[in-house]
Amino acid sequence: MRYLDPYTPRSGTSEVRVNHYDLALDYDILPNTLRARAVLDARVLEDCSALSLDLEGLTVDRVLVNGQLSSFKHSKHKVVVDAREGFFVDEALTVEIHYAGTPSPASGAWGDIGWEELSDGVLVAGQPVGAATWFPCNDHPSQKATFRVSVLVDSDYTAISNGALLAVDRQGDRTAWTWESREPVATYLATVQMGQYRRGPVEPDRYPPARVPLTLACGEHLWARAQHVLAKQHAMMSVFEQRFGAYPFDDYGVVVTDDELEIPLESQPLSIFGPNHLTESWESERLIAHEMAHQWFGNSVTPASWSDIWLNEGFAHYAEWVWSEASGRRSTHDQAVAAHADLSGAKQKLVIGDPGPKKMFDDRVYVRGALTLHALRMSMGDQTFFTILQRWTAQNRCGNVTTAEFLALASEVSGRPAEPLLHDWLFEKKLPALP
Repeated sequence: MRYLDPYTPRSGTSEVRVNHYDLALDYDILPNTLRARAVLDARVLEDCSALSLDLEGLTVDRVLVNGQLSSFKHSKHKVVVDAREGFFVDEALTVEIHYAGTPSPASGAWGDIGWEELSDGVLVAGQPVGAATWFPCNDHPSQKATFRVSVLVDSDYTAISNGALLAVDRQGDRTAWTWESREPVATYLATVQMGQYRRGPVEPDRYPPARVPLTLACGEHLWARAQHVLAKQHAMMSVFEQRFGAYPFDDYGVVVTDDELEIPLESQPLSIFGPNHLTESWESERLIAHEMAHQWFGNSVTPASWSDIWLNEGFAHYAEWVWSEASGRRSTHDQAVAAHADLSGAKQKLVIGDPGPKKMFDDRVYVRGALTLHALRMSMGDQTFFTILQRWTAQNRCGNVTTAEFLALASEVSGRPAEPLLHDWLFEKKLPALP
């Protein structure tokens, strides 16, 4: 087995590709107990005697391979499924894993990640290695798969997952919520959100309605406030479609938890905020724009390795500046000049094209990533720059990408080599001057 990524060496495996996850979760809120079955449709990538999958903090009861009971070992981080005669390249497998326990977040260099209990419900924050806290998986952004997730929970609660809601089946005092994502999802973006939530459309209020349906889930006591603050998403969506190209999914949802959150979270195709983000301030507005922009940059177009995290965060941060200008606030260039001045006074010990695992979520990756894009825009001009972004999102929809591929596309569209222009921004510590 080869590790997929030096940034997350405990996660992911080169032995197998999972194409589809079918998850059936039976969850009791108050005792925080989970009983679950995961069925993985997979294909073997390497000849091997056993397959490793990521699963942390839960207990495996039994494993079946192609309908037959299989022996397995379960360490702290891995489920290792044995084969009597070995697994062989290009072999199709159905792996069924029954597991249970008390789910909890995994602790590590990035804090607590994964399945988290709220004061009254559940939140999943999977980036970068939290998926394994609630289902067995090949946990790496390059390993996208389709998902079907069914959650059986007390009927007072709403369970939300990725994609479209297929069914709501009430079974006495419990209800099964079934969701399906036909577009491939990176495991860190797979999610379950539970709470005593009301669901419905986001009303456009004074804004022209967006082409894309926008939805909201939150407590009844937050409904009016959330509707008022989030109405501007209709205008955001229209601006981002104009600048970045067609929205890559069927709809966009927001979940607002009852608990305050330190930072909002992106999933696919939804984002999660706390009530503390429902304000009229620019700080809240920019975060709302940032999380929506991740649907293009990060969720649909996903880095093939974590070293290219600037392709997520730099692009989403730049979208904040795009929205600032479009909404009549500070211009994109003024935002860039101010950000550059701030960074000039900070330590320049970070290479955003490969920041290292401890610094992959450093603010400088976000801000300098946005400045990198602004430098490209200033050099290429608006028409060429936004053509590059639109080609980027269209050609790589629901796929995985690298920095080298972005530079190649920018060179192709502009007719000018992009790597010399952006090299110092991406691969040197010293902060370049704005063009």
